[in-house]
Amino acid sequence: MANGLIGRKLGMTRVFTEDGASIPVTVIEAGPCRVLQVKEDAVQLGFGAKLEGRATRAELGHAKAATLEAAPKILKEFGANQQAYKPGDTVTVGIFAAGELVKVTGTSKGRGFQGMVHRYGAGGGPASHGNTRHRKPGSISPGTDPSRVIKGKRMPGHMGAERHTELGLRVVKVDAERNLLFVRGAVPGAKHGILLVNKQHGRSRHD
Repeated sequence: MANGLIGRKLGMTRVFTEDGASIPVTVIEAGPCRVLQVKEDAVQLGFGAKLEGRATRAELGHAKAATLEAAPKILKEFGANQQAYKPGDTVTVGIFAAGELVKVTGTSKGRGFQGMVHRYGAGGGPASHGNTRHRKPGSISPGTDPSRVIKGKRMPGHMGAERHTELGLRVVKVDAERNLLFVRGAVPGAKHGILLVNKQHGRSRHD
């Protein structure tokens, strides 16, 4: 069985437990993914389909070898038992079960160039008495040795649009008919962003 799937973030909502508790969840369209290649301890999965005119000959040939009609938009490898799949098979959201843990990888929303207060949550300067450095970083380097800006100093700069993995998220519900995965909590990225959902062992961040 494969350890993960490629999916797409649809948005957030909430579900209610039998005792009436509200649980915030992210809805992920997870798969179905086609198997393009089987390796010793992994499988290569494809998600979506490219227009024929936008796919290279190599991509079309790779897809044709796996009996696919179109080249997938996204290709990723996941750990799996070599004997469980063959090229052309379909992996669905059924590999997940309610209650198990997953880790979700995506690209965070891009925020452009931001200052320290927004980018790192800095406190800023005094807010009154004629101060003009409300949202500025203040001193950024030592006055003596080494007398330079230390590498890694938190400074204004580009924020977001980075690869991020959220760990220890628990699966609340699996809708196999609609290929939907309901995961407790928030995951990286904007709506319709591509996500990688992997099984994870250990404790949940919500326990």
